[in-house]
Amino acid sequence: MSAVPVPGVSVVMIVRNGAAFIGEALASIFESRLRPLEVLVIDGGSTDATAELAAGVAGVTVVEQSGHGIAAAYNQGIALARGELVAFLSHDDLWLPGKLDRQAALMLADGDLMYSVTLVEHFLQPGCPAPSGFRASLLDGPVPGFLMETLMARPAAFARIGGFDTGFGLAEDTDWFARARDAGLKMAVLPEVLLRKRVHARNASLGDPG
Repeated sequence: MSAVPVPGVSVVMIVRNGAAFIGEALASIFESRLRPLEVLVIDGGSTDATAELAAGVAGVTVVEQSGHGIAAAYNQGIALARGELVAFLSHDDLWLPGKLDRQAALMLADGDLMYSVTLVEHFLQPGCPAPSGFRASLLDGPVPGFLMETLMARPAAFARIGGFDTGFGLAEDTDWFARARDAGLKMAVLPEVLLRKRVHARNASLGDPG
């Protein structure tokens, strides 16, 4: 019996001044049987201990951001990624155990699948108010997560429709998902909660997960 191939997964995390939560976020990446090929932390000029904390985790490479803005940081990470699949996590969010296992298996089972997302559960950081404009109903239960932190994609998806539009200060992921739908890229929603998204006063963005 031939062995089932195991895909290499590159994980991209972009961050600026994320020392408060980055250790917990990075630890959650390694709570799968499938080990990532690499974890690329794109640091946007942090002035706290972010870079030092990330560099101290085995398997993590810290890269200084060369451009400006969220979209540019994601594009830099994608350009550097060596994996057959690319996944993303924010410095303040948490993957659930087995996230890489389940999502990579889904992608491996269908070579035509260009990207996939999972369900997401939002939670309010204890002692922190929700950001202005946050939809409190998102705390009621899991929802499909059309978000960077649930996304796993083949590099070919970015080659086909492009990376993230640097003209967007926020909602660059919403724009990318819209272009992916318009281009007819084959995708799937894995109906499991595999991301816990932390809601706190300093969220860089809280995109609409639907």
